[in-house]
Amino acid sequence: MTNLGHEDLAVEENPAVVQCVQSPQSRLGAVRAVPGLRRGALPPVNLKPMPFAGLRVVSFESRRANEIAELIRRQGGEPIVAPSMREAPLEKNEQVFVFAERLFRGEFDMMILLTGGGTTALRQVLATRYPAEAFAEALRKLAVVARGPKPLAVLREMQVPASVTVPEPNTWRELLAAIEGRPEKNIAVQEYGRSNTELLETLTARGAQVTPVRVYQWDLPEDTEPLRQAVQRIARGEADVAVFTTSIQIEHVLRIAGELHLGIRERLNRMAIISIGPTTSEALQEFDIRPDMMPTHPKMGFLVKEAAEQSHAILKEKNSHG
Repeated sequence: MTNLGHEDLAVEENPAVVQCVQSPQSRLGAVRAVPGLRRGALPPVNLKPMPFAGLRVVSFESRRANEIAELIRRQGGEPIVAPSMREAPLEKNEQVFVFAERLFRGEFDMMILLTGGGTTALRQVLATRYPAEAFAEALRKLAVVARGPKPLAVLREMQVPASVTVPEPNTWRELLAAIEGRPEKNIAVQEYGRSNTELLETLTARGAQVTPVRVYQWDLPEDTEPLRQAVQRIARGEADVAVFTTSIQIEHVLRIAGELHLGIRERLNRMAIISIGPTTSEALQEFDIRPDMMPTHPKMGFLVKEAAEQSHAILKEKNSHG
């Protein structure tokens, strides 16, 4: 999804951002419901890390499809690239303009920006009705929270300082921890795709008045044929590894499977399921798909390299249990 549009890949874009560094062990707490979930676990010291060595690797990444395909090839895998999503602007933005009027009247004391794309889209939508600098000027009067490097980069373009930057792995849990104890109670939350109910409910439970600001939603790609072919290959047992880089992907994969009348959960659970981070892992669990591994850092390079090192061991363990 968590959550979170391309929330999990967001941490890769700007390595210059100073963030709190957590150990893999401490970050694993976000997905305790999955016993034995690997995060960057290395093979035994007496074994050399194995590349994919011909394993068939399905990626549902859209925006960086070519990049992840090349990374898979470099690790000896056969990439099956099936873009699964696209940003679809909401047809009616009247609620955004209602938010804008409240923002310009000074009714908020904090704004949480969850994605760079959403922040840019919000800026662009408001510029169709208000002066181009109005949004930035209003934000400078608030406590602004950037969930990761992407919204932070947009804020820098707008010359708006961030009061809070959220550390890796940039989920709603880290966000809540980062703003715990702050005095602001009138909070606007820029959303992506679908609401993060846990985030909104926790803020409300803390006594905040929360206003979600939805700017765009996720839809299937215009050309769904590669995704349909990938789902069919999974159903036939012609794929070994599935890589999920955002939570929305699993919804769209199962939506296509439903349209094709194919039950693929059992097949997926026989594969090595690689998740970019806790938000995506939680979404997989919601659909009864067990993630097997998360990388030590939620970045595409780490994701593919560590998946290549561990997928054979994951598959061997699964096969040994029938």
